[in-house]
Amino acid sequence: MTTVQVVEGIEASASDVWNILSDFGGIKVGGPIEAFEIEGEGVGAVRTITTGGGQVIERLDQFDVDALTFAYCIVNEDNPLPVSNYSSIVKIAADGDKSCTVEWTGTFEPKGVDEETASKVVRGIYTGGIMGARKALEA
Repeated sequence: MTTVQVVEGIEASASDVWNILSDFGGIKVGGPIEAFEIEGEGVGAVRTITTGGGQVIERLDQFDVDALTFAYCIVNEDNPLPVSNYSSIVKIAADGDKSCTVEWTGTFEPKGVDEETASKVVRGIYTGGIMGARKALEA
């Protein structure tokens, strides 16, 4: 298994960052995302993200408001990402009232590409998600 971890600080409260990143149904259509739908609520909810390359179907496996931690996995092996057996966990830790650290870790097996290429794609997803939260919250 390959592991990718991104750890970045955000100048915003941990609860505000949590509200953005933990919103499993909050993905917006636009850019490479052509369609989005979610079925269910809370742990066990399934979201389908449609891109030009196909669909990524993810299931929410853990959601802990007190620990500011959630985890999800990709359930369809025919997804367009260069990964299989993918799971991820996101942890948010307060560094003060208006500062926090996001730790986003994923494990997977590269699919159809070398480990470096698959890791670069996954790292890009994580840094993009953190950057989106940062843009939404930092003044």
